[in-house]
Amino acid sequence: MIRVLLADDETMIRAGVRAILTTDPGIEVVAEAGDGHEAVELARLHRPDVALLDIRMPRLDGLGAAAELRGTVPDTAAVMLTTFSEDAYIARALALGVSGFLLKSGDPRELIAGVRAVATGGAALSPAVARRVIDTLGGERLGRAAEARARLEPLTGREREVVGLLGAGLSNQEIADRMYVVEGTVKAHVSAVLARLGLRNRVQLAVLAYEAGMVPGDPLGNPDA
Repeated sequence: MIRVLLADDETMIRAGVRAILTTDPGIEVVAEAGDGHEAVELARLHRPDVALLDIRMPRLDGLGAAAELRGTVPDTAAVMLTTFSEDAYIARALALGVSGFLLKSGDPRELIAGVRAVATGGAALSPAVARRVIDTLGGERLGRAAEARARLEPLTGREREVVGLLGAGLSNQEIADRMYVVEGTVKAHVSAVLARLGLRNRVQLAVLAYEAGMVPGDPLGNPDA
């Protein structure tokens, strides 16, 4: 059972997200919070696997809550619930090492898949959010694509395959199943790639995979087109 903490200052939003998550029998919403301070206190009490945090909340926003969770409840993965109007927060969230970004107005299936991916060591980054992340990071698309491909060039073929599947939102176990290896092998590949590239976490690696056009199906479009 995946245990989730949901934090948003809008009661209706919380109710909607809870309703979506509880359609999955493997997900349990163990606590709800109306602001960042309450979210941190409830996370300390319930020790959830995933904390879904609205970026903008009173008293303490989602980014502040994510920073506190990283220091006090490090086993709880923080995922930002965002809208298209909150691009200014994306760079700060990436620097904090959050485990993903999910749109409040996105496909309910992406919300469930994102929570499941993060709970099993993956990254939650839907194609729509990835596009906004890359746009927010700045730089001309073709230039960033070439730079990303150059950074990933030294990786082995297996490592590049792992990076592409991680960018597509697959969990460690799902990647292992796809590659016919054990989950520990995938974890070792991811850890080695993060260290070699100097990246903080899987979300940053997923963004790099999108920029380089390595994600299966190329949801951002061919950067060479």
